[in-house]
Amino acid sequence: MENMDPIVRRIFAVALEAADPAKAVERQCERIRSVYRYGGFSRLLVIGFGKASVPMARAMEENLGDIITGGAVITKYGHGSRHGLAKICVHEAGHPVPDESGLKGTEALLDLAGPADEKTLVVVLISGGGSALFVSPFQGITLEEKQETTSLLLKAGAEIHELNTVRKHISRVKGGRLAEILRPALSVSLILSDVIGDSLDVIASGPTSPDSTTFADALYILVKHDLADRAPKSVTNLLEKGLKGLVPDTPKKGSPIFHKVENLIIGSNRLALDAAKRSADAMGMRSEILSAEISGEAVEAGKKLALKALAEKREKREQGPVCLISGGETTVTVTGSGKGGRNLELALAFAIATEGIPGITLLSAGTDGTDGPTDAAGAIVDGMTITRARSLGLDPEEYLRNNDSYNFFRKSGGLLITGPTGTNVMDIQIVVIE
Repeated sequence: MENMDPIVRRIFAVALEAADPAKAVERQCERIRSVYRYGGFSRLLVIGFGKASVPMARAMEENLGDIITGGAVITKYGHGSRHGLAKICVHEAGHPVPDESGLKGTEALLDLAGPADEKTLVVVLISGGGSALFVSPFQGITLEEKQETTSLLLKAGAEIHELNTVRKHISRVKGGRLAEILRPALSVSLILSDVIGDSLDVIASGPTSPDSTTFADALYILVKHDLADRAPKSVTNLLEKGLKGLVPDTPKKGSPIFHKVENLIIGSNRLALDAAKRSADAMGMRSEILSAEISGEAVEAGKKLALKALAEKREKREQGPVCLISGGETTVTVTGSGKGGRNLELALAFAIATEGIPGITLLSAGTDGTDGPTDAAGAIVDGMTITRARSLGLDPEEYLRNNDSYNFFRKSGGLLITGPTGTNVMDIQIVVIE
């Protein structure tokens, strides 16, 4: 097994297939048809938001097109091929920072679903990226102010649950508020999880689930990241009013709002990791899933994963190659002016820590096919990556300090470019050790 590049690519491809959103939706369609038929419904509406919403919508049309009344979904720019969609409109919008197109797409969804009554069954297709794509700021907050708040939190390295806690409390549709809008219709949410722990109130900021966070939590997050004085005044004013009870908080568990709401997780990072492990096992490797909850700074996660790989390398084994698998979602606190993403940064840190050690290969990639503001899903590195880079006159440590991992790999090689995959279940790391 001299060249591990095709090996880690093959394992990653198997993981992506296991997270196929269309197949996950297809498995639910017969049940939805039964609910529609025996529930006495006269309308079936499909709405959705997230990077995987188009393949999810396509599966709905292919299996339930004869009873779908209409629908609309919002997805990220470049993810919205309309091939095969006849009844469900597609809107493309900005991610991770919301934009005007997301605002217009959300209004179109609300115009469609808002009048839903007792005779309406609404299927809500939710996938990663939905928090940015499904955007309707709370009264008194402009889109620009919400954009600024999102950007500040991202640059400060806020974790996804922190970012979504704030988003929920400055939105008209997140944190269970969509469920309130859909009443009195019956709604079934089919959810592709892109968050650690598969918490319903975190995925896409929980538009159809009870919210466990409060205005106090949202305000604390701004303070924690030293943003209370830098965030738009309209945002902090709203959070402070909510803290004082002057604005109703997001609906909580036990609220009658959720009596006719069903939330189903149909795909997750863990399912993808399990498939990756089966693939590695079938290749004769001794495989191990280290964690489905990798989080924290990408650089630190890369270093820890490298230490684990080096420890495995040092141990004398006669059982053939080892495959270490992990998943989750790290963060990057941006201090430089470069271009990169969490997987690219993790891979660069891993490569530096394993410099000069042959027989270790890492693939780290976002399952949606994009890593931060780049066209790469991530990168593939090995023990010779840094050696090759230095021979080209590149300083890997300087690229890492400048958060410029994308340009490092663009110049030295190693970028993994898949294009949009149609799914989104966070990130996956695959390490193969000879």
